[in-house]
Amino acid sequence: MAKKPNPKPESVLYNVSYVDGTQTSNRRVPAELLRELDAQDQILAFLQKQDREIGERSGKPRAEIDTVEKAD
Repeated sequence: MAKKPNPKPESVLYNVSYVDGTQTSNRRVPAELLRELDAQDQILAFLQKQDREIGERSGKPRAEIDTVEKAD
């Protein structure tokens, strides 16, 4: 019997620029956040939470996010 494919949640890619001049590309953001009324605030909050978690695990906190733009 064939296995059913495990559906991945839809996501949208964003490029993030930080105040210290660094950038990260193709950050995945759940597409469901785009449906919210305050989508930009939700996206920023999601990416900030990811950055905090990454900083905690690596021991190197990330700089503050400057801009967020949808990747092409």
